[in-house]
Amino acid sequence: MSKIYIIGLGPGDINCLTLGALERLNSGYKNILRTEKHPTVSYLKEKNIPYISYDFVYEEKENFEQVYNYIVEDLIEKAYKYKVVNYFVPGNPLVAEKAVEILLDCREKKNIELEIITGMSFIDPMLVAVNHDPINGLKILDGLKIEEQKVDINTANIITQVFNKNIASSIKLYISEIYGDEYEVYIINNAGIIGKEKVIKMPIYELDRYDQITDLTSIYIPKVDKINTKIYDINNLLDIMDILRGEGGCPWDIEQSHSSLREYVIEEAYEVLDAIDNGDIDNLEEELGDLLLQVVFHSQIASEAGYFNIIDVTTNVCDKLILRHPHVFKQKKVEKSNEVVYNWDEIKFKDRKIENYTGRLKDIPKLPSLMRSYKVQKRAADIGFDWDDIYGTIDKVKEEYFEVIEALNLCKGGDMEKVEEEIGDLLFSVVNMCRFSKVNPEIALNKAINKFIKRFEKMEIKSNELGKDLKSMTLDEMDALWDEIKNT
Repeated sequence: MSKIYIIGLGPGDINCLTLGALERLNSGYKNILRTEKHPTVSYLKEKNIPYISYDFVYEEKENFEQVYNYIVEDLIEKAYKYKVVNYFVPGNPLVAEKAVEILLDCREKKNIELEIITGMSFIDPMLVAVNHDPINGLKILDGLKIEEQKVDINTANIITQVFNKNIASSIKLYISEIYGDEYEVYIINNAGIIGKEKVIKMPIYELDRYDQITDLTSIYIPKVDKINTKIYDINNLLDIMDILRGEGGCPWDIEQSHSSLREYVIEEAYEVLDAIDNGDIDNLEEELGDLLLQVVFHSQIASEAGYFNIIDVTTNVCDKLILRHPHVFKQKKVEKSNEVVYNWDEIKFKDRKIENYTGRLKDIPKLPSLMRSYKVQKRAADIGFDWDDIYGTIDKVKEEYFEVIEALNLCKGGDMEKVEEEIGDLLFSVVNMCRFSKVNPEIALNKAINKFIKRFEKMEIKSNELGKDLKSMTLDEMDALWDEIKNT
């Protein structure tokens, strides 16, 4: 069987080369370097140790994925040809080496034996350079995939593979959104290389202004100080809620239950809607936080009772999103957004074991009546039970209006149950007209309410200018003011 030795060259200082690495260098087998842009290469040249490198591949290929795939394929070909080859990488072969990762995944399929001879990674001298003990928390991130891997403000972060200014600029834009422009980080060049190591502290906004970025550059982001912090993430929110509900916490928070918090969930959801309707982005940010608090609050209460926790909540919703988006996660082709909604509903009904159309209508939760009626009508329409055009809904509104008038005439101050029923039918028909017009009745009614309040305010201001109190005015006088304001 052909064999590839994968050997770490250490962080750069020649003294960090292991005996195992030196033995492989002098083994007589073909030495192949991922890159010769590494300080230990000077030792190879000094000792006349022959080698070839893959530096040319970085120039020829369009992206790093193509580079790594080429290296893997070429290494395997050379292993087949020479039976044994040595492949040298900077640092530790198992730290930030994508080609090694690919080799490990495909070794059985390619019938290749791999042996890893470890080396000191860049992490150890990095930690020494910034005096950080990893027991206090550390996250290592690939600068080429920073947005996928995400920094953690509650621990220190090391960002590697900061090869050039463009990568540094992308990192700056991403982390400044989290930490702010002024937050201070460290650029570390040539970590662990005596006489060449540089540690520079700077605010995030200066990251891409630094002009000495090389292949041996990394960024260290200190953990956010919990006492003086100005930023928090979901983990901080969970910790705070745990404190509030714990021994010595807040008496009010401790005595809350799912039932007692019910009204706040509804209230916060409506405040989110209000911020959206008003186009108030700053307020939307605040209200979304209040709504998130309710999710965390209920999860904490459930966790204390042994039912579920926030991880169960996030797992459930992630599973649901993946399951109900087969066109994204399982290569199922979907052309239009309405097909996405249809697939979502079909998968949801199957998941909930809803086997008939009436069950689909009953499955709609007890939302506010306008919203619930809209959804009921939409699901009925999905199976074809709908008007041919909007004029059918308009005729139905007219029909229900006259039935309300008839019920009122027949009632004459007696039992109002029939009137209530007919007004309900009228409202249901108006919602149907809204749906057919692609108008959300909840939003439309809220706008009408807000318009009424604004006009009423102007009417009150006008009455004050006339030296009159609204309450003392006749209905005709108020109607006259209302019409005046409405027509302006």
